[in-house]
Amino acid sequence: MAEGRITRGTTGVNRLRRMDRWIAAQPVLRRAADPLVVDLGYGAAHWTALELLERARRVRPDARVVGIEIDPERVASAQAYERDGLTFRRGGFEVPLDGDARAAVIRAANVLRQYDEADVPAAWALLRSRLQPGGLLVEGTCSEVGRVASWVALDPDGPRSLTVALHLASLEHPSIVAERLPKVLIHRNVPGEGVHDLLRELDAQWARHAPLATFSPRQRWLAAVGGLRDAGGPVIDAPARWRLGELTVDWSAVAPQPG
Repeated sequence: MAEGRITRGTTGVNRLRRMDRWIAAQPVLRRAADPLVVDLGYGAAHWTALELLERARRVRPDARVVGIEIDPERVASAQAYERDGLTFRRGGFEVPLDGDARAAVIRAANVLRQYDEADVPAAWALLRSRLQPGGLLVEGTCSEVGRVASWVALDPDGPRSLTVALHLASLEHPSIVAERLPKVLIHRNVPGEGVHDLLRELDAQWARHAPLATFSPRQRWLAAVGGLRDAGGPVIDAPARWRLGELTVDWSAVAPQPG
């Protein structure tokens, strides 16, 4: 039985480009003996699964993608677009794959956003159980056109990091991502929570380095994230990623407080 429920299925061409770009940069695809990638909850159209395949194959030419949706009508529609390396099937958080297959990467974008926060741990656990050793689960959300995005990266043992990815040319302040935090964090942007402290400090660094906007929003962002790191912030990625409007922090710094 498919685990989950039918969600709105909103999708769009190129909406998940920031998440895909980050996935392709991770070592998991290059190292995997079986470069199998799952697009869980791809929505009402096949676009995001096809884009994921194209981006994965830039770093791993033999990568293949399985798009999984719980709505049988969406699956039937998408199957008309199957091609070498791209297939679609019905399922949910149980991630139905052939035989004993496990995924190197599972991307679940804009899926859990439509569930309750209390549903997240069980969904994460089920998804992680379908990963290969060393595999990667990327679970998060983004705006309708993909300019504001965030996601949690998990391995088979649990969450490891939070990434925010922003379109710098249109960015007014970094905390705009609060509206697009993963479900596990979206209600935690309140005093006393790590994600609130992170966004508050990131906004402060962005304001502090406003004069650099004369040169470019990228230079302002580089200085803001560098300032966050230099102040002892939990930054775990490097300037090469910052230049893309990204910031990745250690999960322990933003994990929800118990209770």
